[in-house]
Amino acid sequence: MAKKNKLTRPELKRHRDALQRFERYLPMLKLKQQQLQLTIRDVQKQQREALKAVEDARGQFEPYSAVLNDVAGVNVRELAQPEQVRTSSVNIAGVRIPVFEGTDFPQALYSLFATPPWVDKALADLQQLSHHQARADVLNEQHRLLQKELTKIIQRVNLFEKIMIPTAREAIRVIRIRLGDEMTAAVGRAKIAKAKLSEEGESSDGQVTYSPVQMHESNSQ
Repeated sequence: MAKKNKLTRPELKRHRDALQRFERYLPMLKLKQQQLQLTIRDVQKQQREALKAVEDARGQFEPYSAVLNDVAGVNVRELAQPEQVRTSSVNIAGVRIPVFEGTDFPQALYSLFATPPWVDKALADLQQLSHHQARADVLNEQHRLLQKELTKIIQRVNLFEKIMIPTAREAIRVIRIRLGDEMTAAVGRAKIAKAKLSEEGESSDGQVTYSPVQMHESNSQ
């Protein structure tokens, strides 16, 4: 149940102060929303580039995929998995997001003479695929965090624009009307009271007053 506003001057001041805060805070929210939207568009562009790089790398590796299980003693897929995905972090409009820096792979220890010559190329191509996939994963996380924050900001902007600011303005309008009516009524009552006092004064001025001698003469007659 909505709280009923008191139609008083202190309540009017409270709503005015609140409205000033809302109108001061709203442009900051909109600026943050704009920054997030611009950053998300840039991340989406990078995601498309990263996805294309993954697909190209997968195409380079595809010819070796069928024969990898025949390589004795060399686990190419394991060697192509990053030991570490290096990232840093950056603050975008109040949101900390990861930034891809690179990948580190385990050292490939196997006999060059006991393995087919294509193994080196297959391992390099698969590591390149893993590198691009790791970059794409970091970009996906960037997009997730930024989109989550953008959703919250849009909700706040809508709350301020569609609910809090209009509600405060309407409360101010209603209270001002009520206070204005009260003032008008008070002025009317003051005029009526003044008129009555004026009439009573005039009535007192018109009353006839007799002195004791005049009253005696009047009685003698």
